[in-house]
Amino acid sequence: MRLRDKPLNTFFKDKIILITGAAGSVGQELIRLLLACAPGEIRAVDNNETALFLLGERYRHTNGLTFFFGDVRDARKMENLCAGVDIIFHAAALKHVGLSEYNPFEAVQTNILGVKNIIQAAICQKVKRTIFTSSDKAVNPTNVMGTSKLMGERLMSAANIVNPGGQQVFSSVRFGNVIASQGSVVPIFADQIRRGASVTITDIKMTRFFMTLQEAAHLVLEACTLACGGEVFVTKMPVMRILDLAQAMIDLLAPIYGFDPQDIAIEFIGARSGEKLYEELLSDEEIDRTTELQRMFVILPALRNFYTRIKYAYRDAGARPARRSYISSREEPLTVAEIKTYLIRHKVLREFMPSFPDAAFTSENFLTGEPSQLAAAH
Repeated sequence: MRLRDKPLNTFFKDKIILITGAAGSVGQELIRLLLACAPGEIRAVDNNETALFLLGERYRHTNGLTFFFGDVRDARKMENLCAGVDIIFHAAALKHVGLSEYNPFEAVQTNILGVKNIIQAAICQKVKRTIFTSSDKAVNPTNVMGTSKLMGERLMSAANIVNPGGQQVFSSVRFGNVIASQGSVVPIFADQIRRGASVTITDIKMTRFFMTLQEAAHLVLEACTLACGGEVFVTKMPVMRILDLAQAMIDLLAPIYGFDPQDIAIEFIGARSGEKLYEELLSDEEIDRTTELQRMFVILPALRNFYTRIKYAYRDAGARPARRSYISSREEPLTVAEIKTYLIRHKVLREFMPSFPDAAFTSENFLTGEPSQLAAAH
């Protein structure tokens, strides 16, 4: 996805931009999109030395893009890096539910105190706009990771009323599952299918919202241009049953790896601790303070009496009050056939078989072909 929207392109032109978590999936996509907007400078920050090095090697001949090894837990470092910055995209986080549950104090250090450090650095250095990347797990959280993300959202909203002069904007975006991102279910399923092993699913009833990496990054950039202060932006996205996603991937990938799809079993292993069977992007409580736009929802701060100086208005002819919550178990999920089309259209599976010809991804044979045809194409 390119930034075809002229306002997005012009908004970031000549801006100095800081990206935390820059070596992660979303961070890398933000860099790719922003470079097309001719920014003044991009400062990419991450605490993953190897990933940051490899990212630097990829862009070694790109002017205006600098890489910094650093951690959002280091308040002084963040303050120094924010000097002269116009926009911050805060994507650094501990995002895995299980790891955060077993390491709760680490989740607090990164997902809560790290947000606090970014806010304080932005206020100190008079950064005009700061956008925080949150998660659907922040809605009615049942685990440490989701709770820490909810606190991050609240800190970002409150930053709009504690910054001197009130001239800075702090807002959040709330992601669904970024399909095929690092550590997500798609790479796990792909590896299991490649080995001919059983595909493991937690529960037959489990549903999830999904968005592509490009959609996630585009949401961050569009939210930055729309933000008035304190909102949470949520992109509208499709819902999939995890069982159907697994079946679609088996149908598409098994022949490529030399297996009959019928020979790949699906094994149910039970939901993990703190894991919901459904996901929420907009709760029942949030409906009355949510504006629905054409492509997204905008959730306004709960304690509106603290935000009276902020005038909330958005350039969207279809803007209207939200009428319902946005919960995966209440939405119509994609069928297996529709999931196959989605995976192919967005080239989600290409990275798991790099030698597979691009033409096959857009052919009807990839959707309907016999195993022998697909294997031959590979």
